[in-house]
Formats: sequence, C-alpha cells, structure tokens
Amino acid sequence: MALSCNSSLQGSYASLPNKLTSEKNMRCNWQNEGDGLLKMLSAVYAKLLVVMGVCFPLGEVISHRIPVSYYEGFYLYLYFGSIAFLFYVYIFLLRHQKTVEKSKSGQPTTFCQIFAKKIVPFYRHSSWRLSMKSNTSSIKVSEGRHCGSFYLRLGAVAFGVGSMIYSGLEFGQFFELKRKSHCYNILYGLTPSIRMAFTFIQLYFIFLNSRVAIKKFKTLARFGLMHMIATNMCVWLHVLVAETKHEIMTNINHNLTQDVQSLVLQDEVMDYRRMNVEQYIHSRRKERSIEHEIYISHDCRRANIMGKLVQDVSPFLFPCTIEYSLICAAILYVMWKNIGKINNNTETASSGSYSSRNRHQYTVDCTKANKGLFSGIIILVSAIISLIIFFVLIKKEMYKNLAVMEAHVFELALYILSSIGVIIALIQVKKLKYNPYRNIELDNILLIVAQSGLYVFTMFSIIGGHFTMDQNTVLALLTAVACLIQATLQTIFILNASRRYCKNSNQMRKKPGREMVTFLLVCNFAMWSINTLETRRADSNPVQIHFYGFWAWTIITHVTTPLTIFFRFHSTVCLCDIWKHSYKVRPELI
Repeated sequence: MALSCNSSLQGSYASLPNKLTSEKNMRCNWQNEGDGLLKMLSAVYAKLLVVMGVCFPLGEVISHRIPVSYYEGFYLYLYFGSIAFLFYVYIFLLRHQKTVEKSKSGQPTTFCQIFAKKIVPFYRHSSWRLSMKSNTSSIKVSEGRHCGSFYLRLGAVAFGVGSMIYSGLEFGQFFELKRKSHCYNILYGLTPSIRMAFTFIQLYFIFLNSRVAIKKFKTLARFGLMHMIATNMCVWLHVLVAETKHEIMTNINHNLTQDVQSLVLQDEVMDYRRMNVEQYIHSRRKERSIEHEIYISHDCRRANIMGKLVQDVSPFLFPCTIEYSLICAAILYVMWKNIGKINNNTETASSGSYSSRNRHQYTVDCTKANKGLFSGIIILVSAIISLIIFFVLIKKEMYKNLAVMEAHVFELALYILSSIGVIIALIQVKKLKYNPYRNIELDNILLIVAQSGLYVFTMFSIIGGHFTMDQNTVLALLTAVACLIQATLQTIFILNASRRYCKNSNQMRKKPGREMVTFLLVCNFAMWSINTLETRRADSNPVQIHFYGFWAWTIITHVTTPLTIFFRFHSTVCLCDIWKHSYKVRPELI
C-alpha cells in the first residue's frame, strides 16, 4: 500500500513539470501578443506627438491668424510628462537595484525565492527551475550594456550644457518684456525654464542610468520612454523652426534698413519729413502679412539686450540642442527596444568577461599611434590657420571672394587626404577578425541619421554648383563631391572596423590600421571645427545663396548643418571606440 502511494506521488510529481511548462508556454504567448500591441500603441502615440510637433511651429509661422505662443502649452505637456516619468523611474524602479544586487549575492529577498529555496527543494526538474528564475527576474530592474559608449555620453553632457545655456538665455529674455505690452506672455518665461530643467534631469538619467534594462511595469515604461523620445524630437523641430525664422527676419531687417538708408541718401523717400525711418520700415513690413506676423514674434523676443545676445550666440548654441536631442532620442529608443528582454551574453566575442571585468577601468595604450597623431596635428594646425585667414578676409568686402576660395581649397585638400587615409585603413583593418554579433545598433542609428543630413547638404551644394558652373564656382562643386565621397567611405569603414578585434597576441603587438585610425580621428576633429565655425555662415556659401536665394538656403542650412556637425562629432566618437577596443585581445579567443 505504501509502495502504491509512493508511486502515485512520484507520478504526480513527474507530471507536474509538464503541466507547468504548458501553462508557462500559454502565458508567454499571451504576454508576447500583449507586448506587441503595447509596442505598437506606444509607437503610434509618439508618432502623433511628433506630427503635432511639426505642425504647430510651422502653422504658427505660416498663418498670421494663429496668435504668437499659442502652442506653448503643448510643449509644457511634453516637458512635464517627461519629468514626471523620470521621477517615477527614480522613485519606483531604480530603488530596486539594491534588491537585484542582493539577489545576485544569493540571499533570498522575495517570497518566490524563499519558496523555491526552502519549501519545495525536491522539484529538481530544469523546466521548473527556469520557470522560477524567469518569474523572479521579471519583477526586477536589471543592468545591461550601456546604451552608448563613455565618449558618446560625455558628448551628450557637452551638448546638454550648450542646450541649457541656450534655454537659460531665452529665459532671461522674459525679464526684459514690459508687462503692459502685447509681447508679454508668462509662457515666454515658463517654457524655456521647464525645458532647462527637463534637459538637466534627462542628462543625469542618460549619463548614469543608460544601462538599466526595465523589467517591471513595462506598459508604463514603454509609453514613458516613447513620450521622452517624442519630446526630444519636438524640441529639435521647435528650435529648428524658431531659429530659421529669426535668421530670416534678421536678414529682412538688415535689407530694409539698407534700403531706407540708400533712399534717404538719394532723397527718394516720399514724405520723409512726416515719417521717420522706423515708421517707413514698419509700413514696408505690412506689405506681406506673413513677414509682418513673423516680425512681431521676432521683435518681441530679439529686440533688447538679452535678445541681441541670444541672436549673436544662437548659431553656436542651437546646434547643441539639436545634437543633444538626437543623442538622447537614440539612446532612449534602444532602451525602449530592450524593455523586458533577458540580458544574454551573445556578444562574448566583443564584450565577454574581459569588458565586464574592466567596466570601470579606463586605460590608454598609445603604441602604434604616434605617426598618425602627429600627422593629424599638422592637419589640425593647418585647419586653424585656414579658419583664421578666412575670418580676417571675410570681413573686408574686396577680399570676400578670396576668403571663400581659400576655404574651399583647404577643405578640398582635407577631404582628399582623409579619403586616402580611409582607404588605407580599410585595407589594413581587414587583417583583424570580424565579429558579426557585436551590438552597435545605437552607433548605427546616430551615424546613419547624421550622415543623411550631410548628404542633403552636399547634394544641394552639388546641384547649385553644377547649374551655376563657371571659373569661380567649380571649387564649390569639387568640394561638395569630395565631401560626399569621404563621408561615404568613412561610414563604411567605421561600421566595419567597429566589429573587428585582434585575434592573437601578434596582431595586438602590431595593431594594423591604428596609425590611420588616429589620423582620421584628428582629421574629423578638424572637419568638425570647420563645419561649426565656417560652413554654417551664409557668406561662406555665395554660390548656393545666389542659386537658391536667401530664404531657401537658410532653411536648408538650418536643417542640415547641425546634422553635418554631429556626423563629424559622432565619427570622432566611433573612431575613439575603435582606437581603444579593437586592438585588445579577448582572453577567451586566444
């Protein structure tokens, strides 16, 4: 009788894991379907916000019937929603990291772990153990790989600081507005201050917690991260439209003032004795309602001391906001994709035990890099000299053409030299072992998006140079073609070399291609300085302005120049990562 009872108990115990497995499979299928639906809904929500972020600022500029700052409440919703989600993450999710660390040390911290360890020790089947493990891990916040290298996050800090300075200066303009004037609006002070707070809180989260893989409250996490992604995209679009509008109105102001001065000198102003210069300019602006309405917004916020200061520094600061938003949006997108995923070590060849053991140790080995470094320094010094000559000559009317020609000649030589360097580096790096499993999705996203902006800029330059080709414009055409070729070759090299590593100690000693990687790194820094200080200027592209007109070329440059600058910056980041990590031997592969 006892034997029969024991046999029946053994049979029930043997069938229990199979039942648990089938129930687990059904539950996993239902969860996968629900997760797929939630992913789609969160993506649609973000897409709707981005579309509104496109239409609102454009509608405010195009139509004179929409009051100024009518849509500022939409941006407050974006900022407050993102800040609330970040506080939620810090309060309800990140505080569980201590629980995760305790669970890794083997101490039972949850009821499920205690139940699995002490109450049912006789369930030895592997499927049962896997089921208990997945259940306990699904209620934690675990740490995965960093969404972005240290250099990229350091760049995010630099661009974030520039973005906060830009928002702070816009906030300072509010205190110069008179309370009883039509320009006064409390939103002019509230929106930039909240944007500055959002930038700081998000920057802190991105820099310190970008490797958090969320496995708890996944629904809210998906919508929260998508809300933050949409917020960054809307900030990008809002700043882009606002700065393009202000640039156009500054040019209109300048041209109208010059027209009045020339008419005054020629005594051709009708009834000028009864009308001063400002009234005449105002009457000219009313000829077109769109220009008049844009001018009202421009005159309200860019007329006083702080406004003129913002006008002077905005060409340097507003690209920082765009580049910061791009980095954060890409990092948050990768985090959104990794919600609920189990962190497996599929990248053993590229990270493995070596990187986990040295996660917080930063060492620099400069062997096989001296020639490339000093060759790049020569290029960098030449670039600085070229910029100085350009800025000295461009201020004098009789030397403007010479300044533009000098800039194009140096850029053409720089693109040709760096293209040759990329080809040599591609040939040398092919000796290293290729790892197709290394996860570089974030670098791919940032590099391809930034490269698209550079492609648009160079293609418009090629079209304008081709249809106005003569003895003076051929340099602009050749420079644009050389830039296009260099950017294409360099992108191919970065995406290929980022997945390579030394397969033995001999390659670690010789480090094939490291000299050229160092050279390209410094060259990209020189190109970044040229694009930041020179290319963005309207007077450095007279051929394109003559072909497209000031309005069209201003819009093209404001859309593409920040992405072109970011392409050079992110190329430098990727080359730093290749320089540091591709020339190390992974112990498990020797």
